[in-house]
Amino acid sequence: MENLADQRCFNHFQREAVARCPECARFYCRECITEHDDRVICAACLKQITRLPLTQRRGFVGVTRLFPCLVGVVTIWFFFYLIGDGLLRLPTSFHEGTLWGVHWLDRK
Repeated sequence: MENLADQRCFNHFQREAVARCPECARFYCRECITEHDDRVICAACLKQITRLPLTQRRGFVGVTRLFPCLVGVVTIWFFFYLIGDGLLRLPTSFHEGTLWGVHWLDRK
């Protein structure tokens, strides 16, 4: 095993290394290393670990929320269209009230 005191920073060769990243196994100086979740890790590995998956990114989540709303609006429009089309297909005598012949409410 290599001695840490003899190692140099991967990014700054003139600086002495103070830690080794457990992810990439490279040595880094104090400036290049950070602590995350009780681990000392380099910035490149930290960026890779904390990168959000596609399903959690802001733009993707917006699209996935918009899609069900759009499907709901189209479904409602379709049913209103069917109801309106059904009303238009009824004969005019139905709308005028002459279809039933005698007005059952007007009895004396």
